[in-house]
Amino acid sequence: MDKYIWGIDVGGTAVKIGLFSETGREIANFEIDTRKEDSGKNILPDIAKAVKEYMSREGISETEVLGIGLAIPGPVDAAGTIHKAVNLGWGVFNVEETMRDLTGLPVFAGNDANLAALGEMWQGAARGYLNAVMITLGTGIGGGVISEGSIICGHKGGAGELGHIHVEDNEEEMCTCGNYGCVEQYASATGLVRLARRILKEKDTASKLRSCVEITAKDIFDAAKEGDGPALEAVDLFGKYLGKAVGTAITILAPDVVVIGGGVSKAGSAVTDALERYYRDHTFHVCKDVPLVLAQLDNRAGMYGAARLVINKTPPFEPEREVR
Repeated sequence: MDKYIWGIDVGGTAVKIGLFSETGREIANFEIDTRKEDSGKNILPDIAKAVKEYMSREGISETEVLGIGLAIPGPVDAAGTIHKAVNLGWGVFNVEETMRDLTGLPVFAGNDANLAALGEMWQGAARGYLNAVMITLGTGIGGGVISEGSIICGHKGGAGELGHIHVEDNEEEMCTCGNYGCVEQYASATGLVRLARRILKEKDTASKLRSCVEITAKDIFDAAKEGDGPALEAVDLFGKYLGKAVGTAITILAPDVVVIGGGVSKAGSAVTDALERYYRDHTFHVCKDVPLVLAQLDNRAGMYGAARLVINKTPPFEPEREVR
């Protein structure tokens, strides 16, 4: 009989908690608040309490649970150590051991963007592929890399930080990572707004964006669809910078598919069209046919990926071979 799996996505505002079957069926999901006070010391105990209360209420025993997967907004290494999660107030500690002590269940943790990629591979847009890259376009840019069905974790959990691929030499403003000219500075939601503001400042061209009190990425995409000059220019630059980063990632990793997710991806074809214009210019010739697809699981991808991580970490594990 299938065992239950907990897939938990720890966000800066809320913790998304999902209960799944081993086949990927979502049985239940709910949220609890993320209490970040006192360096986030209450977050894991709150999660453990919520899980235990649900299991008690539904009559689920510990022996019926394969494990708990945790998606964390920070670098997590292969041993389960988080190397700071600034959004949560966490420093460096082994999150798997801590949660295991709180619940008595097997626990496996990974970076949230990596696990979103794993979730899309398991039950989303990359289902049927073994090698996938996911890039999430939100306030910042995250990423995840799946090779032969498993996450590439890297040194101190730092693999897949696609938002910090260098794409511009002549940048004077510092990125949040401390470097200059990262793709996150141009192709995230805040990066696209930054591009538009620069264009409006440098040129006198008429634009409906000038009437916006606070310009958003949605405003820019909407204006571009109406033929607004500065908006079109900003979206084109967005595609050029993002294309450079995605082409670089494809050349290095040679995935079967690239999944585009995050809040900015809700602009749909406006994003993929801008990207399609440029990414092949920076891609090795044998990989120019790698498809770009929009994510399907939305903000549930982290939960799905966290659940799938438990399966991957529980022997015997064989990657699914339904390759397209």
